[in-house]
Formats: sequence, structure tokens, C-alpha cells
Amino acid sequence: MYDINKVRADFPILSREVHGKPLVYLDNAATTQKPLCVLDAMRDEYLNANANVHRGVHYLSVQATELHEAARETVRRFINARSTSEIVFTRGTTEGLNLVAATFSEAMMQTGDEVIVSVMEHHSNIVPWQLAAARKGIRLRVIPMADDGLLDLQAFEQLFNEHTKIVSVAHVSNVLGTVNPVKNIVRIAHAHGVPVMVDGAQSTPHFKVDMQDLDCDFFVFSGHKMYGPTGIGVLYGKEDWLDRLPPYQGGGEMIEHVSFEKTTFEKPPLKFEAGTPDYIASHGLATAIDYMMQLGMENIEAHERALTDYALHRLSQIDGMKIYGPIPHSSLLTPNCNDGTSGLPDFRTSNTSHDAVVSFNVGDIHHMDMGTLLDQLGIAVRTGHHCAQPLMDRLGVLGTVRASFALYNTKEEIDILAAGIERVSRMF
Repeated sequence: MYDINKVRADFPILSREVHGKPLVYLDNAATTQKPLCVLDAMRDEYLNANANVHRGVHYLSVQATELHEAARETVRRFINARSTSEIVFTRGTTEGLNLVAATFSEAMMQTGDEVIVSVMEHHSNIVPWQLAAARKGIRLRVIPMADDGLLDLQAFEQLFNEHTKIVSVAHVSNVLGTVNPVKNIVRIAHAHGVPVMVDGAQSTPHFKVDMQDLDCDFFVFSGHKMYGPTGIGVLYGKEDWLDRLPPYQGGGEMIEHVSFEKTTFEKPPLKFEAGTPDYIASHGLATAIDYMMQLGMENIEAHERALTDYALHRLSQIDGMKIYGPIPHSSLLTPNCNDGTSGLPDFRTSNTSHDAVVSFNVGDIHHMDMGTLLDQLGIAVRTGHHCAQPLMDRLGVLGTVRASFALYNTKEEIDILAAGIERVSRMF
């Protein structure tokens, strides 16, 4: 059974006060808090097994190497990759996206070639391709979005031509919470002989991801968004693709042999891991994954979907509330059906899918004003464009307030958020 009180006890920061109010932390899409087991694991390694990895023959180096490579196996198992050779450690989602954009465009693209992205991408999946475009003369093509917050897959299919070389899309929008149909996107792209990269920063913390099921060619995510440390992330790449791509950076770790005449490189994943890796953080990430797996990804998903459903219902009742995303508003306004069942929509079975994020504005209140005043009530939310300015342009706003949920949040915290929004609204 999912014991929320026991879970919250694993995160001491949740018991602190902010501005004299109990902290209500609803900024999890930006970063999550860390359980004690993660902090303890990293501290223990620094105290007892701190040595550089892979080439040392002494005891501490061997021990640190074993922990680092065990972490790679933990990640492989978590996302169901075929081999640890497909697991590259990075500094986070952003570096993974940059790595693929830089190496793929260098090796596989020529002037006039095209990459398909979507209108709801984070800047980390736009800017690296624009940098590649400036170097190589390639072009970005954009999947449009319907007014309901869902990507237009029919329009997506029309974007393919002989110049299309790769598709790079978000699994879950960090603004709308839209869960994109990446399996269908991959199927369509593969039918055209085009590989797909998926930005999984906002999916891996919330529900099970399976590389064999998705069949994407690249998948990236960050440790700090899933209860692990900052500065560590993962690039999954199918082994044949990683073999074909050139190194991203040069230095130690990633070489086989160096002379002044020629350098040969290690096989993946080490080919892409120049320099001393953050072996302490990889151990912390593995510990965070073990923590999530112990709770059960199905339990985490069910808990957070219930929170999302409740938040959509609760916030939709506030005067002047505008929620952005794939939301059937009519059903949200029906708290009880005649048959006695809940009127809340089940986003897992409906045609819409809204995951762990609620972005909104209230009347004419500026999103920054709302966020600042909620902070005075101890409520931590994110405001602004959320590194998704093209999506803001599509929505016709400068920014939104974003509440995002994690495995330790509660319905009581959503009630506090709703009461805080109502209190702020009365001030304007």
C-alpha cells in the first residue's frame, strides 16, 4: 500500500517552513526533492569509496568503478534497454539533447536536410538544432498543436520528405502536461526510415518507460527530476546508432589509443563520456531509481494521476481560472454524476492525457504576481515561459503559473494551493 505519510518522512525538507508557513512544494517539474537514502548513499561513497573510476587497480578505484557500472545496469533495467552499452551518462537532459543534435547533424545531415520537432518543445530541444542549423544549413520543421493541447499527427505525417533525417520530440510537455503519443510518432517516422529522439525529462519520474515498447532510437532524461542529484542524466541510444555517431567531446576515458598521428576511440558508451564521470552522482541516481522501483512505478503513476485529476477539478472551480492543456472542461465542472460515480475524467482511458502538471492563469493577474504572492503563503510554484517560448506564443500568453506534482504531494496541498489562489485573486 502507498503510505504517503511514510513517503513524506523520507524527504525532511517537506517539513520546513517558508515565510512562517508550512512549505507546499509544487515545483517538481523543475526539480524534485531528494530522499534521505539518496543523500546517505552519496555521502557514504564520498566517505568510504571515493576514487577515480575505470583505470585504477587499487581497491578504492575498483570499488568506485563497480558502483558506477552497477548504476549503469540499474538504469538499463529501469528503462528496459537491451545492453548497458546503450546507456550513456550525461550531465542531464540538456546535454543529451545537445550530444545527439551535434553528433547526428555532423555525421548524418547536409545542407537542406530537416529535423522535425514540435511546437511544445523545451528550449533544450530547439536551440541545439538551431545551432546545428547555423553550422550545417539544416532546417527545423514544426509539428503543430490543436487548440486542445494535442499534437496534430495528421499534419506531422505531412512534414516528411526526402530531406527529413530525424524527429526529436518531448514525451510529456513541461507546460501542458500533454503525454504525446510517442509510440505512434515512432511508428510513423520509422515507416519513413527516420530515427526518433524522445525527451523523457517529464515522463521518467511519473510512469514506466520501456525502450523496447517505445522503440525510439534515442531517449534522454535527468536525475534531478526523479529524486536523484543534479548534474547527472542519461542518454539511451540504440547500439547501432551510437556506433555510427562520432564522439561529442575529446579527452580521457573515451579513447582507445592516442598518438600524435591518430586517435582511436572506445566503443559506446565510453566513447561519449570524456573526462572523469560524476560517479558519485551516478550512484545517487541509481539509489533514486531503486527508491522509485521499491514504491512501484504503477503506484507512483496512480497517486500522481489522482492528484492531477483532483487539481484540475479543484482549480477549475475558481473564478477567472484558465487552465492550459488537454482538459475536457465540461466534465471537470461536474463533480458528481447521477449514478453516484465521480464526474472527474479518467485521463488514462480518455482521448486526452494530462500528467502531473497544471499550468494556468487567473483573470488579468500577471503570472509573476500570482507566483510571488503564493510564495508568501509558503506555496512554491513556477512562473514564466518555462523555457517554452514558442509554445507560449501558440497559447497567446507571455507566461503561466505552473503547479507540478510528485510522489510526495497530497490532496491537502492542492486544497492549500486553491485557497491561496482564491486569496490572491481577492487582492486584485
